[in-house]
Amino acid sequence: MVNVLFVCLGNICRSPMAEAVFKDLVAKKGWSESIAVDSAGTGSWHIGEPPHKGTQQLLKEKNISTQGLKARQVKKEDLETYDYVIAMDAKNVGDLQQLAGTISAKHVARLLDFVPSSHVEDVPDPYYTGNFEEVYELVVSGCQELLAVIAQEHQL
Repeated sequence: MVNVLFVCLGNICRSPMAEAVFKDLVAKKGWSESIAVDSAGTGSWHIGEPPHKGTQQLLKEKNISTQGLKARQVKKEDLETYDYVIAMDAKNVGDLQQLAGTISAKHVARLLDFVPSSHVEDVPDPYYTGNFEEVYELVVSGCQELLAVIAQEHQL
């Protein structure tokens, strides 16, 4: 089983969007038994809350389920458990590295590190920008490229 964790600040906008999109891509490939997907936030403000209404609405329009998604905070153990810890921006990466301390996280990277043609490095936070469509487009391209890497690395 390959374990993938998406991480943003509050776990209500970007990372649950990435989780839902990635789960959808994985299911369409028939790999749900091979790849487990989750999301978490570096902050604790929204623990237990569903995704932001903007995220929910956009994913509903795209026919992607958000059922069962609830915000949680990333734990140090996650960095040992998950094979891929995928952050939405450089600040999240820094927070994850600080949380990791002396342990070696298997694979911490920004989502858009997997998209060499991307014009941006960080997925902007729609909580502040309000631009959920832009975030969705970046998340989809990042998730597609990440899935291709995982498929190659794990011979799926």
